[in-house]
Order: sequence, then C-alpha cells, then structure tokens
Amino acid sequence: MVQGSPFVVVANRLPVDEVSDDTPAARTTGGRRWRPSPGGLVTALHPVLVEHSGTWIGWSGSPGPAPEPFEVDGIKLVPVTLTHDDVERYYEGQSNSTIWPLYHDAVEPPIYRRRWRDAYREVNRRYAKAAAEVAAPGATVWIQDYQLQLVPAMLREMRPDLLIGFFLHIPFPPIELFMQQPQRTEVLRGLLGADLVGFQQRLAAQNFLRLAKHLLGTPYSGNVLEYEGRKVKADAFPISIDVGEMQRLADNPLVRERALKIRSELGDPKTVILGVDRLDYTKGIEHRLKAFRELLADGKLSVPESVMVQVATPSRERVEHYQALRVKVEREVGRINGDFGRVGVPAVHYLHQSYSRSELAALYCAADVMMVTPLRDGMNLVAKEYVAARAEHGGALVLSEFAGAAGELRQAFLCNPHDLDGVKEALMRAVNVDPHEARRRMSVMQRHLRRHDVAAWASDFLQTLAEIGNTTEIRA
Repeated sequence: MVQGSPFVVVANRLPVDEVSDDTPAARTTGGRRWRPSPGGLVTALHPVLVEHSGTWIGWSGSPGPAPEPFEVDGIKLVPVTLTHDDVERYYEGQSNSTIWPLYHDAVEPPIYRRRWRDAYREVNRRYAKAAAEVAAPGATVWIQDYQLQLVPAMLREMRPDLLIGFFLHIPFPPIELFMQQPQRTEVLRGLLGADLVGFQQRLAAQNFLRLAKHLLGTPYSGNVLEYEGRKVKADAFPISIDVGEMQRLADNPLVRERALKIRSELGDPKTVILGVDRLDYTKGIEHRLKAFRELLADGKLSVPESVMVQVATPSRERVEHYQALRVKVEREVGRINGDFGRVGVPAVHYLHQSYSRSELAALYCAADVMMVTPLRDGMNLVAKEYVAARAEHGGALVLSEFAGAAGELRQAFLCNPHDLDGVKEALMRAVNVDPHEARRRMSVMQRHLRRHDVAAWASDFLQTLAEIGNTTEIRA
C-alpha cells in the first residue's frame, strides 16, 4: 500500500482504463495495460498530484480482486476492490437507481432497497479505509461525488487529523425530495464529516445548509455551519473544462477537415443541429426530438435543409430505466425519419456509440446549433465544450435553464425543456440568428470560459479548503 501522501483524491473510478491491445499511451503494470482516461477532473488535478506526490483512490472498472497499487503518468493509483455484487448493489443500485434519480428532481422514480443501502455503506467504508491508510499526517483529502457521500464522516472517525473536502458533481435536491431517502440522516452526517462541501450552484449549497438545520437542528450563519464542535463550510464551485485543450483540438487541421467531411456526409445541409449526451433520462433527449419533429411538421424546418445529429453514448445499460429510455428514443427517431426522411436522407442521424475527443471536436465544429436540453443537470460540460470549440466561427447554443451551465453561459438561447413550445422557439431563434450576433454571443461566453476553466475551479476549491484548515495551499 502507498503510504504518506500529503494529497489524496478519492473517487469512484481511477483515472485510467484497462486496455487489452497495444493502445498508444498505454502503460504496462503488473502484466496489465492501462491508458489514462480523458476528463476534466484528472486534467485539473494531474499537476497537483504529481507535484505533491499525491495518490488517487478508486475502482479499476473490473469486478473482482483489485490490482496492486501502481503508477501511471506520475500519479500513484490505489485500486479498491468491487465484487460483482458490489457493482450491482452499491453502483447500479443505490448510486444510480436511488441517489441519481432522487437528486435529479425524481425525473424517474427512485427505487429504495435495504440491501442496496447496506452495500453502499460497506463500499464507502472500504474507500474510507483505503484513504486512511494512504494519507500522511495532516494530509488534504478530496472526495468526489454522489457514490461516496458517507466517506467524509467515516474517514474523519478514522483520521481526525486530516483536512477533508467533498465535491458533489450532480445537483443537490431541496429538502422535500432529500427527505424521501431512508438513509437521509446517515448521508447528511456523512457529508458533514468534510471541512468543505462543494456544489455546482449556490442554490444547492443553500439546500444543504437548510437541510442540516431542518434534519439535525444544526445552526448556520452565511455559508458556515457548526457541527460537533467543528465549522463546516458549504459553497458553490462551478466546474469547468480544459478550455485550451478543446480549442487546440478544434484548431487542428485534421479536425477541421473532418468537420467539413461530416457536413458533406450529411448532404451539406444549411443547418446542422447537434445533440451529444449520455443516454440518460435526465438529458431531455426525447423532448428535443419531439420539438424537432413538430418544427418539421409545422414547416418551419425542412429536410434536407436541416438535419439533426444525436449522439447518445451508451450508459448504465443494465439499469432498467436506461433500457426503457433507449427504446423510447429509438422509437421517436424512427418516427421522425419515417415521416420526414427520404431514401438516403434521414432527418435524424442517431448514433448510439462512444466517440473520441477529436471526433467530438469535429462534430462541434460541424454543428451550426448545439442543443443541450437536460431536465436537470449539475453542470453539463458538453455545453462548455461546444462554446470552446467554436473559436471565431459563431454557432448557437440552445441551453436548458435547468443545467448548471445556464448560470454562466447567459448568451445561450435559454429554454425550459418541459415547455415544448419554448424549446421550439429557442431552437428557431438559434437557427435564424444573425451571424454577427451569433459570433458576439459566442465570444462573450468564450471569454468567460477562458477565465473560469477547470484548473481555476480546482484551484478555487483547494484554496478555500486550505484557508479553512489554516494550512499551506495545495495549488492546482
């Protein structure tokens, strides 16, 4: 076991994927090959972990005994064991069939099962124990997301000397919804084990503070509450993307060439409308497809002048809600193409597969309009990626009011995804926007993102955490 790390990140997954071929950039460790997985979080924290001899604790992605600790790209990695039962009960069950829907406004009804809660508790304890064994005296530990909400309190009980931060990447619900949880007090106490609890939006932080007072009678002033003789701060830290990386991808001549080819493959339409999402019931994919269908029926859009491309990355396919959603989405795509497509010219190009970062960048560059219409989303980084990829090329972003990104990207065409007429109106405004106005809007949003990229997000959180602990700042 790795020992004595002054900075520890605890997340459900390790920032690597196991590969079985000679994938470029893969590293061989213990006879197994690993490739760094893309993502804003690892991009932001990689230099911090390297500089401070840090450690990342998480699951390798394969059920069964965990590999021995290893190192990739200068980061020490400590795998945690998850059995097949753990994956079914802790991850697919409690995390993604109970907590996920509940925290996303119960768009789909949460499922409550005792054996899932027991597994969630046991697996959280496993992560906490791994962190307790790895962390140096007085170390900073940053715990990530909804799968590990019990870890802060468990870790504090094991190692009261640590400075503990927690960040929730998804929304935090209002009291009325949170109170449905049979495990509600345990989860709240788990989060209160942290010194700093971070959220995507200020309203989520306020929900947390009010909940602590309502459920535990814990007093608070401003955004700081008193709990068991300690001060716990709750605040908003809106996450972002690696803006420079996306801009470099979009400027790559090969990506630009691929974008032109995509438009050609689509028949060189006047307007390419793009959606890129995980196939998830929170993303509002059905709603935007229905809006597009009605605009075609109304004659306000037509094929082949307007074409929609919907990328729906496979997600949690063993969970029943996701299986049902796939059927609904594919049925709607078939209906639109049956009514409005032509031989060799579909109205909607539906792609249920994963894409590389460069292919996504090419899609962003090819799209005149990006539709990001979640029913509820903590942030939604796809919206920010599209803005970063557009450079001086304009384009228009249709964005749900219920995505965290709407609080920052105010120059997007905002809509209420539950209001189909409102979605149609926003889409038509985006389609018909004056090119000069489109570039102006995009330029304002790009300036904001350059000032508030993922490195700034991590730095802001870690600086705030260091101030709470009166320790030397661990800089991102």
